[in-house]
Amino acid sequence: MPGLPRFLTRLIPPTPMSRKLAGNSIVFASGEGTFLTISAVFLTMVVGLSPGQVGVALTLGGIAEFLVAYPSGRVVDVVGPKRMWALTALGQGIGFAALPFIDSFVGYICVAIWFAAMEGSGSAARNAYVLDVLPSTERVETQAYMYSSLNIGFTAGAGLGLLALAFDSTTLLRWVPIFTAGMMVLNAWRIARLPQAPHDLRVAAGEARVKHTGPGPMRNIGWMATSFFNGTMWTNQVLLHTVIPLWLVVSTDAPHWLLAWLFATNTVLCIFLPPYTAKFVRDLRTAMQMVWVSTAFFFVSCLITMATHSTVGLITVLLVWLGHVTVTGAELFISASSWSFQAELMDPRRRGEYQGVQDVFGALGSRWAPAAFTFLAMEWGNQGWLVIGGIIVLAAIGLGPSTRAAKRFADEHFPAGGALVPEPSAGAAGAEPLESPATAAGIAADPVAPDERRSR
Repeated sequence: MPGLPRFLTRLIPPTPMSRKLAGNSIVFASGEGTFLTISAVFLTMVVGLSPGQVGVALTLGGIAEFLVAYPSGRVVDVVGPKRMWALTALGQGIGFAALPFIDSFVGYICVAIWFAAMEGSGSAARNAYVLDVLPSTERVETQAYMYSSLNIGFTAGAGLGLLALAFDSTTLLRWVPIFTAGMMVLNAWRIARLPQAPHDLRVAAGEARVKHTGPGPMRNIGWMATSFFNGTMWTNQVLLHTVIPLWLVVSTDAPHWLLAWLFATNTVLCIFLPPYTAKFVRDLRTAMQMVWVSTAFFFVSCLITMATHSTVGLITVLLVWLGHVTVTGAELFISASSWSFQAELMDPRRRGEYQGVQDVFGALGSRWAPAAFTFLAMEWGNQGWLVIGGIIVLAAIGLGPSTRAAKRFADEHFPAGGALVPEPSAGAAGAEPLESPATAAGIAADPVAPDERRSR
């Protein structure tokens, strides 16, 4: 695109399909980001909940999301990923539309559980659709663009949320979720207009209800272990959003305004860099190389942040910021590796089911981290930071044999060539044409859809 600096043109997805998917990410994140920015004020001042009640409701929602992850993945395979993605986006819109009318703890628990079910099912459907609809050479790079677009959307949503907060009006805040609901409905409409993926076509033909031969993901030990260790690698988010901010406030002399600068830095880096870091991942071998790059960034972040306990003034500020930058590097490189694992180690006939299993075992590998990492850093000090880094090193070590086992399982039980059907050059009747692999030959690459980086 002439007239724009090269680093900005790299933010524009190179194919029509990748641009559509990135656009969906911006629409979704703009709506959700708006509500997330005002959510604490909305729940306490508008709904009238105490902080403890909010925590209980979100915990129950997290339990519900965990419980529905596997069965909802199986439903995706039966219903079709595009249809399920659109339905869950519409379901999220219904949930947001209900929020202005919630005025009790029990009512919010019901909405929180509804959101958890919609988000769990929607994540499985979205990831299954993206992997299914794209040629194999585009999957990792397209997911990187979607990841960047999510951050663009969340940034825009944060701006809108701050604007709403600036009016200091509970009446205005009460109706902000209606805007988010409208964005979710728009997202559902955009999804419905996307081309049919191969699995959607099989559902329409009645083939998806045919019982698959061969073992499913619950018998794929390599995939379950890969999901577990990958979930542990993703605890970089706990450092980013919980442990380093708490450490800054409790254990350093850094000014509290630095927190805003840290989050802004992370957001900007995650807008501009994913398309670049994804270039390093072309197959499972390079994905594992990037796992170790991510591990190195994570461990260095632990060492740098640990040192800030005994520094003062500007040195502390610079080191805390550098620790945040390096853990962002850990996030970027494990992102690209995670997308490669999904693309190469999921059975293309059962991507929804595989996504559900990934969500279950990923949660087992990560949900303990906020309590454990906070305790280690705050109570054990330097030794605690070394243990946190050591946990990530062990997870990276575990990913080696687990991905090899999952690859052996795939070679033995998945369809030859790893595809349901020859990759399509057109969608269903009435849908806009998909690009063929030949058309996409100019795209370098071998990344929800990114996993959502924010949670309600």
